[in-house]
Amino acid sequence: MSESLSPLFQPVKFGAFELKNRIVMAPLTRGRSSLDGVPQDLKIEYYRQRAEAGLIIAEATGISRVGLGWPSAPGIWSDEQVEAWKPVTDAVHEAGGLIVSQLWHMGRLSHQETTGEQPVSASAIQAPGQAHTPTGKKDYPEPRALGVDEIKATVEDYAKAAANARRAGFDGVQVHGANGYLIDQFLKPNTNDRDDDYGGSIENRVRFLKDVMQAVTAEIGGDRTSLRLSPNGMVQGAHDPRPERVFGEAARMLNAFDLAFLEMRESRSDGTFAPSDDPQISPLIRVLFNGPLVLNGDYDASGAAEAVRKDAADAIAFGRPFIGNPDFVSRVRNGWPLREADMKTWYSAGPEGYTDYEAYTQDKAA
Repeated sequence: MSESLSPLFQPVKFGAFELKNRIVMAPLTRGRSSLDGVPQDLKIEYYRQRAEAGLIIAEATGISRVGLGWPSAPGIWSDEQVEAWKPVTDAVHEAGGLIVSQLWHMGRLSHQETTGEQPVSASAIQAPGQAHTPTGKKDYPEPRALGVDEIKATVEDYAKAAANARRAGFDGVQVHGANGYLIDQFLKPNTNDRDDDYGGSIENRVRFLKDVMQAVTAEIGGDRTSLRLSPNGMVQGAHDPRPERVFGEAARMLNAFDLAFLEMRESRSDGTFAPSDDPQISPLIRVLFNGPLVLNGDYDASGAAEAVRKDAADAIAFGRPFIGNPDFVSRVRNGWPLREADMKTWYSAGPEGYTDYEAYTQDKAA
């Protein structure tokens, strides 16, 4: 390992999590579950292979039927789903890893063909683009705005999902508040035109996130809870032209919960996901948020190490490199080349492009 990469291989403690390195596996939607959201056994080997990561944030996982609008994505609201996750978390722990569940409500970015219900959101504002459905891509339908009683019930769904995640053996959870999904739909002004306690002012737009974090941390503890946000750029139709206002307020608010960490997905002009020329606000969040900060933004290994060395972040989350490189951590440590993953198999069924990528040492031996 080169000296320049050494910051990535220093252990660190995030709340209840003791990471052996500062390379986090970001959540990656890959399918391979039933249409009822029950994980398939393929996930056992998939996550076991990647347990070298300091922490695995498992793929986005639905907290309720209406919240899970991606066909063949997993859920965590039923006993059957909980039981199916147990051998997955056991496998990661047996391999010496840590794994948390990412709690997901897609809001308006779902389709009734998948959920059986009209999508819900902060407001009745239709999303641009198309939804994945069991019969192909279709335009997003117009959602209906959640009533205040429904908001409270949804907050309870998050808390129940967090409890279920712990029952399933996850070390903790990450609340998905990013990428234009339900929580982000409350935060961003172009997806929230409410005139009640959950819309209008910055304080009101942050309220739903605050309610969720309060409920989840009360259920499993702040030291086992994290959050993902995506402040800048246009992401799946959600955008804030002045993100420093609402996300600065969110960062200050989050300090009350003593979270394990905050992960921020920041798109960049040269990035592969929702490229943006908007100024990065992670330096502001670094000042306002008192807990550990994990950044995710198409970093390469040297850029990630530099970010940790300069104290811009405490760890870096990598997503796509983990798809084709189950031994991504070893490849970075040893300077071994990375393999490009086959995009055609990202969301397909079966082991191809999922569990059949070999480690570099296996490749070399072959």
